[in-house]
Amino acid sequence: MEASTSRSIDQQGVDTIRTLSMDAVQKANSGHPGLPMGMAPAAYVLYAKVMRHNPKDPDWPDRDRFVLSAGHGSMLLYSVLHLSGYDLPLEELKKFRQWGSLTPGHPERDRVHVTPGVEVTTGPLGQGFANGVGMALAERFLREKYGSEVMDHFTYAIVSDGDMMEGIASEAASIAGQYGLGKLVYLYDDNSISLDGPTTLSFDTEDVGKRFEAYGWHVLEVHDAQDLVALQEAIEEGQRHTAKPTLIRVKSIIGYPSPHKAGTSKAHGAALGEDEVRATKEVMGWDPDKHFFVPDGVYEEFGKAAERGAAAQAEWQSRLEAFKDADADAGKAWDLAWEGGSYGGKPLPGLKEALRNVDWGGKAKIATRSAGQKAMAVMAPFVPTLVGGAADLSESTKTEFPGGDDERYTKAKAGRNMFWGVREHGMGGSVNGLAAHGGIVRPYGSTFLQFADYMRGSIRLSALTGLRVAWVYTHDSVALGEDGPTHQPVEHLAALRAIPGLTVIRPADANETAEAWRVMIEDLEGPAVLALSRQDLPVLDIDFDGVGRGAYIVSPAAEGEEHVTLVGTGAEVHTAIAAQAILAAQGIGARVVSMPSWELFAEQEDSYRDEVLPPTLPRVSVEAGVSMGWERWVDRTVAIDRFGASAPGEEVLEKLGITGEHVGQVAKDLLSATNS
Repeated sequence: MEASTSRSIDQQGVDTIRTLSMDAVQKANSGHPGLPMGMAPAAYVLYAKVMRHNPKDPDWPDRDRFVLSAGHGSMLLYSVLHLSGYDLPLEELKKFRQWGSLTPGHPERDRVHVTPGVEVTTGPLGQGFANGVGMALAERFLREKYGSEVMDHFTYAIVSDGDMMEGIASEAASIAGQYGLGKLVYLYDDNSISLDGPTTLSFDTEDVGKRFEAYGWHVLEVHDAQDLVALQEAIEEGQRHTAKPTLIRVKSIIGYPSPHKAGTSKAHGAALGEDEVRATKEVMGWDPDKHFFVPDGVYEEFGKAAERGAAAQAEWQSRLEAFKDADADAGKAWDLAWEGGSYGGKPLPGLKEALRNVDWGGKAKIATRSAGQKAMAVMAPFVPTLVGGAADLSESTKTEFPGGDDERYTKAKAGRNMFWGVREHGMGGSVNGLAAHGGIVRPYGSTFLQFADYMRGSIRLSALTGLRVAWVYTHDSVALGEDGPTHQPVEHLAALRAIPGLTVIRPADANETAEAWRVMIEDLEGPAVLALSRQDLPVLDIDFDGVGRGAYIVSPAAEGEEHVTLVGTGAEVHTAIAAQAILAAQGIGARVVSMPSWELFAEQEDSYRDEVLPPTLPRVSVEAGVSMGWERWVDRTVAIDRFGASAPGEEVLEKLGITGEHVGQVAKDLLSATNS
């Protein structure tokens, strides 16, 4: 039989989301049907009634954003995107979780695997929660900078108990409350079930609502997820409450209306089973023999929202043109920032020249963290939407634009300097959201390199998604000194280099640092790590064009034949130069290569790599970190395959063998072993 005609078109829309989700999960025999079934009413209200979106142009800059932080319930999103008219055919829903489909197991968004309407990659719980906070930060910054006529939208999310348990969500929620992100509305799927069983096992002592009130959120409750009117009224109240972000606690039943699995963990992590799918459809008044069925009128009802969205975009386009006509400079900056959408963004003309002429104050030595600060001051006018900050370490990382309070992001004013507090997890996810929103040219998050561990999940997702973010880490080696091994990174460069799609750049001096910033902003497509020193380093008198190629010769042998290549990164380039002088005094010619980025060097043609690292010359690397991975490039390593120690930095380096003398000896031993 057909879906009951006595049921309202709204109820048919809700139930279609449920049946599409059940059918797709069952066909794949894999997935999470419970959340899509329980929260189908919320998704329906958002996409068919509330959100301002245009399925024909999923990248419209002023669209409302939606994040399914509870990414395990991905079929909820795929179903509603299909019904709304996004370019996601029914055939793709039938290929749920299959190779190459646009309906993977968790929502994915990257440069090549683009499911229209999916804003961010979610799945690791809490990450989407933080991404949404970053999107709201971006919207507010752009609205205040360019005006509400061109930027004025909401960010919505559906979040789960699992999101609420993750620490990153707590940090991001605190950030959102701190900055009063009033255009952020989250629906909390409060179904009292986790994968292991009822939440009484692990999550029933705290009051989530009171916790979020303490964070500075406006908290509402919908007592029955099936009440479409209450859902819409709560969302609209959240929209009106512009001084605080809003959390709507939605009491739902996981797997509703499955007769035997609703309200249990059996609806969470596996298909319902053919018999239960049939039984559920019968309870709903649907023909159990029909699969992937969409009743008459459902597409049309969702289409009304699409029509409203297209009209809203047309009105916005007119306002945008008027904005550009009124202020050509602001219009140019807007266009460059949005060029390429959420994967694009360009600086204003002149960035390269400016960064090639930074005044280092006549200093012979300068820490690369300090050089980074000077570079940021010089590049500030060319990247007017570059927003970021440090996790309560801006005094140490020196990652801050000049301008003082005028450039500080606060509850009262959206400046470009974020003060994230000691919230590395929340910072990481929010920076990803800033980038995914679009219009923010390479946002950044900063802390000590050691604490990249605290935000590795966000770094990994920035690479998986291909987001144009900068992770700026300082105090990049044991040269940090007295704070000791808890603060001295040794394995971190290797761990970051292990992430596919992430470019790690460790500059050797001030000029390489400025050029690294230029490369990140102008040349790189995906995320990048910038690893900077605490200790002062000599400013090299070299042509540093090679930074963008990953490695280049900074000091050929002074005279005569070259016998060995010494390869360094960051501060250890200077260690290699010291070893070069020691070897030269003994009649051994060595060339010194700076290799700020393995990833960029690996992208070069073979001829260039052979020019920089001749196959005929034995090679020794020196880096104040673990040796893992260097075997790809060199024959011997001078490295630190242990934790550091608490002592003055220079003494720690000496005790652990990061000296010119030791590098020279390793080079001589290698030459002896190879009869070179």
